[in-house]
Amino acid sequence: MNDMTPEAGKATETDVIIIGAGPIGLFAVFELGLLDLKCHLVDILDRPGGQCTELYPEKPIYDIPGIPIVTGQELTDRLLEQIKPFHAQFHFSEMAAGLTKLSDGRWKLSTDAGTELIAPVVVIAAGGGSFVPKRPPIPGIEGYESKSVFYAVRKIEEFRGKNILIAGGGDSALDWTLNLAPVAEKLTLVHHRDGFRAAQQSVNRMHELVKEGKVVFHVASVKALHGNDGALEAVTLSGADKKEWRHETNAFLPFFGLTIKLGPIGDFGLNLHENLIPVDTAKFESSTPGIFAIGDINTYPGKLKLILSGFHEAALMAQAAFRICKPTEKLRFQYTTSSSSLQKKLGVA
Repeated sequence: MNDMTPEAGKATETDVIIIGAGPIGLFAVFELGLLDLKCHLVDILDRPGGQCTELYPEKPIYDIPGIPIVTGQELTDRLLEQIKPFHAQFHFSEMAAGLTKLSDGRWKLSTDAGTELIAPVVVIAAGGGSFVPKRPPIPGIEGYESKSVFYAVRKIEEFRGKNILIAGGGDSALDWTLNLAPVAEKLTLVHHRDGFRAAQQSVNRMHELVKEGKVVFHVASVKALHGNDGALEAVTLSGADKKEWRHETNAFLPFFGLTIKLGPIGDFGLNLHENLIPVDTAKFESSTPGIFAIGDINTYPGKLKLILSGFHEAALMAQAAFRICKPTEKLRFQYTTSSSSLQKKLGVA
């Protein structure tokens, strides 16, 4: 099937539609590309990488085979480089809003931006859904978001020399306290109690930095924000004794956890189990023929929510997708190390 640029009001036809452009969705492009299957990817985020780049772009990952240490952003960049030969088409900042089956057996996906895609195979690689940070119940916080209030750290250097306030007691709050302390002019951590839900090693290191004067810790909660035009100048803190005081800061990072929203995928008529998609372990196909689920969005006996598991699922999914997309063609299993035709596709022959 050829990938065609649509005329106005006409849907784009392709081989495979992938919902989600995280690491698993990106690697699926590679496995499908080796089989000459063209892909379009839809992602609600404005960039590829999914959870890796949205939540921990500079946090190290240690369990990718053959790569002792890699950040979420680096892994995304390497995957994008790997799939360059296959010219996948991306639709960022778009949410998969509707899915219908056509009379010829193919699927038509529509997005909230009006994009329409048609393909015989749909692959859901949406992680656990859309990750939405929990917004603190602080009046007027919306006006400061993305200017001086941040729910994720994308570039550590953007916080160099700032007076940073971090709120939270989980791994994210402690991790970024440790990572940002070396670049901040001043860093203060607040949590509503003197107890944490983070790794003990991180908690111990935070207390060491407090003793060294590199971090300030208060048992307190943020009650109000003060500033103009999105530029934060100070916050009102309330201590355990309910006494309040003004704390100067120009960067506030609240880490109160994430809310995972499945969104319209939950309305696609799939047989969901606790907001996950049950699949078989031979093809990773859902109970609806032609719709596959790989990565954290799926469930099966023995499921491990690991990136490497998702890579395996993508490889087996691609084999099954080929049989749907090209039922009259014979599937030849080949190795990239020895197949000249695969090496030609990758541009390394």
